[in-house]
Amino acid sequence: MELRELRAFVAVVEEGGLSAAARRLHLSQPALSQTVSGLERQLGVKLLVRGSTGVRATEAGTALMTEARAVLARHDQALRVMARYTGPGGGALRIGIPLELPAGLLDPALADLAEAHPDTRVQARHLSSAEQLVALRSGELDVGFLRERPSGPQFDALLVVREKLGVLLAAGRAAELAEPDGIPLDAFAGLQWVGFPRSGSPAWYDELTAVLRGHGLDLGPEPPQGQALIADVKLAAVASGRAFALAPPGWQQPLPDQVTWSPLVGHPLIRRTWAVWPADSRRRDLGRFIAALDRSVSS
Repeated sequence: MELRELRAFVAVVEEGGLSAAARRLHLSQPALSQTVSGLERQLGVKLLVRGSTGVRATEAGTALMTEARAVLARHDQALRVMARYTGPGGGALRIGIPLELPAGLLDPALADLAEAHPDTRVQARHLSSAEQLVALRSGELDVGFLRERPSGPQFDALLVVREKLGVLLAAGRAAELAEPDGIPLDAFAGLQWVGFPRSGSPAWYDELTAVLRGHGLDLGPEPPQGQALIADVKLAAVASGRAFALAPPGWQQPLPDQVTWSPLVGHPLIRRTWAVWPADSRRRDLGRFIAALDRSVSS
């Protein structure tokens, strides 16, 4: 069992339903339901009884609820204790990284951090924006790089990069559609969009798909929950000539001969990435890292 699964289960029982728990955890309801169902499969017992008025814990679920609360309380207490040692600097600085973070973006800030706080060790975890937000709320990350800015006073945020997305297409198809300034979005009508699940970054997904639909594109069903949009998935789908995928300029992955990147006319899709950290953090090494990052992106 993972801590995120226990937190999800506790939230569902305490809220009495999946919808309220999903809002509390900033997850989609299908993703939360999948997490709880996966926990039931792991344990081999039914934990919840679902009804028209909500959900309630079974006898096994009630027993797990007691244990889960104890585990989470001990975990949070351990983080508070260790903060006494890592607050000024030193220990581990846990960073959340999304897919396709621009190469070299963090290098100057990490170099500055290493010089100013040589005892701080950086631990990077590859997580979606939604997963990073949950980890930030639970104290399992110190700073995350998210594709959407959280609302409310709990977190501070710094915009670190704006990327004008272009498109990956089969080379032959790109040659047919290209105009002097790139390819217009409405030219992709009839092609399949190789997208990512909404649960990974709900606000960015909604913004992106609204623009695509506004240009007359039929996006089809939402990608399956938990499907990571890795480079190999994009390239394999695009190479067939029946699909398109979005990617920033200077994409890090080498492209096969049959696939090419092209800009979009008018640059209608801007992907923003924010550095996000707890507003009440007093870690001097984190403060140094953020200040160096700010200088780097502002220069």
